[in-house]
This record gives sequence, C-alpha cells and structure tokens, in this order.
Amino acid sequence: MAEEMKKYLQYLLQKVDGLHCIAVTDRDGVSILKVANDKVPEMATRPSFLSTFGMATDQGSKLGLGRNRSVICFYSSYQIVQMNNLPFIVSFVASTKCNTGHILALDQPLQELLQDLKRTVVEP
Repeated sequence: MAEEMKKYLQYLLQKVDGLHCIAVTDRDGVSILKVANDKVPEMATRPSFLSTFGMATDQGSKLGLGRNRSVICFYSSYQIVQMNNLPFIVSFVASTKCNTGHILALDQPLQELLQDLKRTVVEP
C-alpha cells in the first residue's frame, strides 16, 4: 500500500513543473510519506523545519478568521506551501517559478490518499 501511495505522489510531483518535493508529515514534522527529486534543499525536509507550520497555523488561528488551511512562504530560490489536513501536514517544496495555484490545486487529488492514511494511522 505504501508503494502505491509513493507512486501516486511521484506522479503528482512530475505533473507540476518546478515542484521538487511532496512530504506528508504529522504535526511534529515526522515524515510519513515523502517523494523528492535531486533539486530539493535538505533543510526544507528536516522535521525541525516542517514542524514550524503547526506553530504558525496556531498563531494564525488567533486572528479570529477561522481555522488556517495553508501557509505559503517564498524564499530567494524556493517556495514552501504547507496544507493543514489534520492529523497530517502536506508540505510542497518548489522553485519560485512554479505556479503556486497548481500546487494548491493538488489539495483535492490528495484527499483520497490522506483518507486512506487516516484510516491506517488514527485509532477507531
């Protein structure tokens, strides 16, 4: 089952031009599934970096605008898009030239995969 999930993530990775990595983690940044090409910076896939989304989304929720669904960060050479799909966080690492809208559109195709993972991880 894990191999099929990785193949699907690899398909999505190749579908979006400029996308370097898709990582499904828990709130603490522990990797559950990850696919990446050789252009992804190592620092962007470390648990310490990926776990910052949890803190950022908690702070964003204090604005009174409702639950935060995603955070987009732009750096000099990369962009990081992180989506809240509790109990999972889905992180995308891409070049700055990658179309952010294409990355955000991957949320829907990933829902079935995440539902399968939830059934595996979450206790009944």
